[in-house]
Amino acid sequence: MRTLYFDCFAGASGNMVLGALLDLGADRQGLESGIEALGLEGVSLRIEKVNRSGIAATHVEVLYEDQKHHRHLSDIEAIIDAGDLPAIVKDRAKKIFGRLAEAEASVHGISIEKVHFHEVGAVDAIVDIVGACICLESLGIERFACSRLHTGSGFVDMDHGRYPVPPPAVARLVSGFEVYSDGIEGELLTPTGAAIVTELCAGSEQIPSMKVDATGYGAGTRLYDKFPNVLRVVLGEASPAKAPDAELLRLIETNIDDSTPQVLGFVMDKAFELGALDCWFTPVHMKKNRPAALLSVLADPSSEAALKKLLFTETSTIGVRVRDVSRECLERISITVETEFGDVDVKVSRYEGEVVNIKPEFDQMRELAERDGVTLREVERAVMAELGNDNYFAAKG
Repeated sequence: MRTLYFDCFAGASGNMVLGALLDLGADRQGLESGIEALGLEGVSLRIEKVNRSGIAATHVEVLYEDQKHHRHLSDIEAIIDAGDLPAIVKDRAKKIFGRLAEAEASVHGISIEKVHFHEVGAVDAIVDIVGACICLESLGIERFACSRLHTGSGFVDMDHGRYPVPPPAVARLVSGFEVYSDGIEGELLTPTGAAIVTELCAGSEQIPSMKVDATGYGAGTRLYDKFPNVLRVVLGEASPAKAPDAELLRLIETNIDDSTPQVLGFVMDKAFELGALDCWFTPVHMKKNRPAALLSVLADPSSEAALKKLLFTETSTIGVRVRDVSRECLERISITVETEFGDVDVKVSRYEGEVVNIKPEFDQMRELAERDGVTLREVERAVMAELGNDNYFAAKG
């Protein structure tokens, strides 16, 4: 599977994404033709090779006459729809701007229709986002992934005032992703960059196993001393899916026919405190037809001694059985889904690269249902509607 990995060790901005994709080998002529097709007067691109702390990178600057437009989402969608562009490019660009609009609306407490795009509504943002989508299509990307997101630190001046880094819209956009700052001053992760990366990717992860075809670097405008302000993208063919990795665990078991339910419940709680991965009871019949419970504890080998001590000291057993077991787990990530009732964390499991299980966090859905006086099923339906079933995960890679 043709995979693109965003290595955001210096954050990401719209022009960094565009520069990195061009550096990777995206069709420059196709990009310039596509931007021209948007019908934006007086717009051109300055594309040049630069050096950022020893790394050769591509820097893109959008040139245009000063424009003071504060566009709504509908205005931007109309510009995109009017362009002579492939449907997938238009759809992806509108989704990215829609994500921006949702973040701005949430921050300001207004409807999406009323959002005025200030910083992110300028011509350069339109060109960066649409241009990135044009380049992605020319590269034939099938799956996207990203690293942790470096936000930077300090404060940034915006139309509404002076805000901490990451600013509110970016903080909203990165919900469900891993972020960090190691003290580099400035806004490394911009709203445009955050919207592109988080719309394409499902969550932060290590670089996938792949055969690397090419690496590209997109330069940011700000210069730092001994810190390469660049976005690195890695393109390659993901390795064939393999069976989930197996881990060796211990299964500790004992039969108990002379204990109370209260004691057994206490033992289960203590087992989890001591590192048990799972604990369960199975009804059994022992000698003399006595009803009993088979107590089973699954654990990492490092927890075996403590758990055996627990069973010997807190139950009436005089012997336990221990055997090695092999456990295989699916690849799992956690994402945050925004619904009309509130945010819900969702666990997504894949097998051989395909989504096979989607599990919203029950306690969060129950809390939202009780708070808003709706049924649990209504909240669950809202979560699944936002996920969009297979279409959602296709877009997320």
